[in-house]
Amino acid sequence: MEPKDQHARHLAHVVRKPLLERASLPEEWFAPLMAAAVYDPDPSFCRWFVEPAVYAFGRRRVMAALVDYLRTGTDAERAGAVRAWYSAHVPLRADRTPAYGPGGVRDPALDESRDIKAAWLETSLRVFAEATDLQMRHRVLLGLPTSRAAYPPHLHELLESTLASARVHPDPHIRRWAAAADQPDSYPSRQLRDSP
Repeated sequence: MEPKDQHARHLAHVVRKPLLERASLPEEWFAPLMAAAVYDPDPSFCRWFVEPAVYAFGRRRVMAALVDYLRTGTDAERAGAVRAWYSAHVPLRADRTPAYGPGGVRDPALDESRDIKAAWLETSLRVFAEATDLQMRHRVLLGLPTSRAAYPPHLHELLESTLASARVHPDPHIRRWAAAADQPDSYPSRQLRDSP
């Protein structure tokens, strides 16, 4: 790691602790925290910005911002959103931050994210279909489940279209992802039908 990178890591570490120690963060800090998470090239360090944002602003809002980066961002921003998405699933613990109310209570609406996760899957499938950069396609596929059960019914047609494209793609990693999705355990209804 170069000295300037070490300095940046040190600054990020110095900033993270006070962010987690606060019960709330100013509204105007949300966008810079998300940008810092998306632009940090190291998946381990982007968590330093995502985690305080999840605690202060809620998992739902953080994930929605990452979906927006994936949907409309540059390739670099999309790659950053994919890295940060993993960190947005950080387990929440009442003893980790004073962002929880008395008795470790937190408004569950802050963290409800089922529809946002579906939006992430849909956007990822669309980015895969539209991307011309092979590395971007790889990044997106790494976060896509191979189990059809992980996709809501309204995405099944888009998933099948993505799989059809991936099965005949010249890249072996992409074909391997499609082959994994084509395994019998990826078809819950077929499993039930084929069982004795």
